Amino acid sequence: MPERAREGHYLGFDFGLARIGVAVGEPITGGARGVTTLQAQQGAPDWDEVAALIEHWHPLALVVGVPPQHADGTESPVARAADRFARRLAGRFALPVHRTGEAMTSQAARQRLHAIGHPARGRRDKHRIDATAAAVILEHWFAEGGTA
Repeated sequence: MPERAREGHYLGFDFGLARIGVAVGEPITGGARGVTTLQAQQGAPDWDEVAALIEHWHPLALVVGVPPQHADGTESPVARAADRFARRLAGRFALPVHRTGEAMTSQAARQRLHAIGHPARGRRDKHRIDATAAAVILEHWFAEGGTA
């Protein structure tokens, strides 16, 4: 059985080419919450905004959701871009960066928001969905025994 994640904050990222949802979570509770959505240009965020989040939360590690492979086993362009984003995070911030699957996280985020009375409509809700999807990614990683 894998070692449990250490106590402290972890940041999760729901990667997208136009927006990147960000969540913070703690393994002691297994819970996470969306904190923001970063604008991105072809998957590249404003790295100063990422640095500010890391400075604020002092995470032990970062977790990036990576889209699943195509049915034929090939990697999608978005999955390649998510891997590139994860490598850049590791290179810039000297923190452990973990990749985890993110299939259906936006759908799960929409359902979660609807359940608490926030049905997704409009541009602002896309940001809320992305941040909530990042929380789903992080919670899933904790549940699978993610380690720092």
